[in-house]
Amino acid sequence: MPYPELYNWDSCAQFVADFLSMVPLSDPLQPPSHLSSSTTVIKCQKGNCFDFSTLLCSMLLGAGYDAYCVNGYGSQDLCHMDLTREVCPLTVKPKEIVQEKEMAPPKKYSVKPPRDLSSRFEKEQEMKKQEGIRAEEERQLRKEEVRLQEVENANSDPLHGLRVHCWVLVLSGKREVPESFFIDPFTARSYSTQDDHFLGIESLWNHKNYWVNMQDCWNCCKDLVFDLGDPVRWEYLLLGTDKPYLSVTEEDDSDLNDEDDEDNLGKEEEDKSFDMPHSWVEQIEISPEAFETRCPNGKKVIHYKRAKLEKWTPYLNSNGLVCRLSTYRDLECTQTLEIKEWYQNREDMLELKHINEITGLVIDYFKPGHPQALRVHSYTSMQPETDRIMEFYEKARVDGLIKREETPKTMTEYYQGRADFLSYRHVNFGPRVKKLALNSAESNPRPMVKITERFFRNPAKPADEDVAERAFLILEERIQLRYHCREDYITASKREFLQRTDVDSKGNKIIMTPDMCISFEVEPMEYTKKLLYQYEAMMQLKNEEKLSRHQAWESELEVLEILKLLEEEEAAHTLTISIYDTKRNEKSREHREAMERVMHEEHMRQVEAQLDYLAPFLAQLLPGEKLTRGQAMRLKDECLSDFKQRLIDKANLIQARFEKETQELQKKQQWYQENQVTLTAEDEDLYLSYCSQAMFRIRILEQRLNRHKELAPLKYLALEEKLHKDPRLVEFLRGYV
Repeated sequence: MPYPELYNWDSCAQFVADFLSMVPLSDPLQPPSHLSSSTTVIKCQKGNCFDFSTLLCSMLLGAGYDAYCVNGYGSQDLCHMDLTREVCPLTVKPKEIVQEKEMAPPKKYSVKPPRDLSSRFEKEQEMKKQEGIRAEEERQLRKEEVRLQEVENANSDPLHGLRVHCWVLVLSGKREVPESFFIDPFTARSYSTQDDHFLGIESLWNHKNYWVNMQDCWNCCKDLVFDLGDPVRWEYLLLGTDKPYLSVTEEDDSDLNDEDDEDNLGKEEEDKSFDMPHSWVEQIEISPEAFETRCPNGKKVIHYKRAKLEKWTPYLNSNGLVCRLSTYRDLECTQTLEIKEWYQNREDMLELKHINEITGLVIDYFKPGHPQALRVHSYTSMQPETDRIMEFYEKARVDGLIKREETPKTMTEYYQGRADFLSYRHVNFGPRVKKLALNSAESNPRPMVKITERFFRNPAKPADEDVAERAFLILEERIQLRYHCREDYITASKREFLQRTDVDSKGNKIIMTPDMCISFEVEPMEYTKKLLYQYEAMMQLKNEEKLSRHQAWESELEVLEILKLLEEEEAAHTLTISIYDTKRNEKSREHREAMERVMHEEHMRQVEAQLDYLAPFLAQLLPGEKLTRGQAMRLKDECLSDFKQRLIDKANLIQARFEKETQELQKKQQWYQENQVTLTAEDEDLYLSYCSQAMFRIRILEQRLNRHKELAPLKYLALEEKLHKDPRLVEFLRGYV
């Protein structure tokens, strides 16, 4: 089958579980009276556990697994496909692998850490309090487990151990399967061969043989040995099993032969075994439509413990929803905790939506390709200037933005891979001065109070000149700088600029004074103390402050643009359709049909042109000119004379080739007569070979010429009759003989 997903046991089992609808056995204590073939099960798209297992086993055998159908006994939950006591696998969080950080070796002259002045008594009291809380939680958890166990015991199954069930066994060996395991075809879940859900085995079979279990199942399937070559444990029914027999010593073999001879003395042994008949079932075929639809009617619902899983076929929902997982607080599934929704084929690249019903937090996950390179969007409201977190694909953005966190009063951005080494920007906003009905960053932007920026280390600059953090205190008109720390240094240089707007005694504006720059330098330099250097640095910082404020304002506008785009996409929820999907892609289908129509019309025109013997003569008439009787007679005569001339030309061509071959043969014979004495044996062989081929060509040409002379009059008469019956000439030639 042309579906790579079906060549692995897990995806193959999941397809069977989704594709079929479960029908319970008519009698839970007896196996069915007959088994349906895999092709019948696919056509009906429903069946019992035996039908599920037959189809799954057939597909696994085709994929190269050593698979068998098992007839045995299962638990009530397994037979009824009841997963309300099982935890949904989508809710199980993978174990986080904690990687231990390598501790750097302590330096010889490192600074000692400060003394811990916290109270050990308070720590002990806090630990006791936490232990008490954990103990109380564990006690409540055990109490709840006991209550649930009592409820389950009260609803114990009276048919425990008697319910017939069929599942699939996959033995180790083929397809690099390390250990044998069971597959429940209803749920596509794998189990160990020692699982408590499987209570016993009567027999198992596949396309090669049928084996009867001879082992005791008092301990369920935990003590069973799946060595099908052991006739003591597994009795085979048909010949031709490919499982090896257990090795028997020569002494035991001789004893067995003696006993058989004594028992069968004077009796004629009869062979009552028979071979496996050939399969009469058609090959399994799954159409692309059925493979894509999967679930019956396009939808399937599975109930788990405190969870509900819903599946849909792609393109069934207009918003692209294909899966929804709802988790609940209680066992009755009435109080929703959170909802996860998976999407496919969305034009906005939305892949997953995670909704927390308690906190109202919504997290949207996007695949690569979003117009704004959005990766994750966490929010509680789509209104601007509220709490939200946006994460981006930094390689798809020019500015290298990774993450943006926004609150009503702040906005924080994280960068990576920028040419200016910017890594962090934090903007504090103040209250708006103007009160408008609709406040936004475009019409009434929030006033910026403080902008803090951090930078990665630039190796091209000295540490004392490479800014690590700068803060623009806009209202206070101050700029604070902190530089990177040198290696093996514990302090870093700092500098603060004051932007004064005062005037001196003469009324002139003060541009720069020594008290407008307060600095702390680890290793002071002479040029940094000069007033000109400080003035140029402050002017550059003023320009960078304007640039930072402008970039922060653009970030606000970008947030508004993204929110507007998300709202439009959510309202439209347009789905993308592949150009190869001709059934759903209207433009592609119309284009393909138009191309096929044009090609068909062109082909018909070529065929008509090839078969229309009057086309060259009708082309002599003017466009739109009606045919007259005289013209019809002239067309007929011209067509017949042209055909007659073609027949004569063909006869002359054959006659010319015949005469040419005859003359060449005569010349060759004359040459042979003249040089017969001096010819070698090889030359004579070449001469005889040439004569033989020439005579063959002459004979063929003579036959073609005679046949052409016989058929030419008949062809001429046939064309004349066809012209008299031609619908374009028939009314003009009706009275003409």
